[in-house]
Amino acid sequence: MKIGIVCAGERELAPFLDVLKKDRKVSKSMLVFHEGEIAQARVVLVESGICKVNAAIASQILIDTFHVDLIINAGTAGAMDQSLKIFDTVIATDLCYHDVADDILTESHPYMDSVFFKVDSSLIEKAKKAVLNERIENVFFGRIVTGEAFISEDGRERINKEFAPLAVDMESASVAHVCYVNSVPFMVIRTITDTPIHSGLDNFEVNCVKSSNIARDITIAVLKELNV
Repeated sequence: MKIGIVCAGERELAPFLDVLKKDRKVSKSMLVFHEGEIAQARVVLVESGICKVNAAIASQILIDTFHVDLIINAGTAGAMDQSLKIFDTVIATDLCYHDVADDILTESHPYMDSVFFKVDSSLIEKAKKAVLNERIENVFFGRIVTGEAFISEDGRERINKEFAPLAVDMESASVAHVCYVNSVPFMVIRTITDTPIHSGLDNFEVNCVKSSNIARDITIAVLKELNV
């Protein structure tokens, strides 16, 4: 199995590069892809850049050029659920856009039954087993929503009412979208940098490195379980 790992930013990718073995770099579409091994798993790492389109470009290249069997989107996110704390981690069970009209995806390509991209249940079970086996705490399973901007208080209320997500980011639903239309399995592992109480870009900046390391460690635990 070959696994693609998409990280939005340099600080989210860096912890993976620290443990990557046999790094072979390939440049395509202004992106640098790193082929190698982590925890005896064959991986291809890429820093996609921030936002939905960038993440989609990286994901499609992983599928078309590197022929990955699974894509994991790993990195950081903002908490939407009041119970989540900074450095908690959310592993997505399903994902959607919070800034795309519902009928765009259901009444035109890809003609989905709903607006939600669902993670395969077998992958969720493997993630749960990995967390249990490694005795990793503060991991939650649930919905992540994606949009192009940091969330204001007004936006937070609307999104929570409409989608009831655990967390929000700027890329993961687009990774899921690309995987969905290509029939490629996907997972999303995101560690919290900011919360409704401790919100804003400043908190993201302060907490990004530690959160990225936590997301890396949990992703590695999942890789080990996938290789069993």
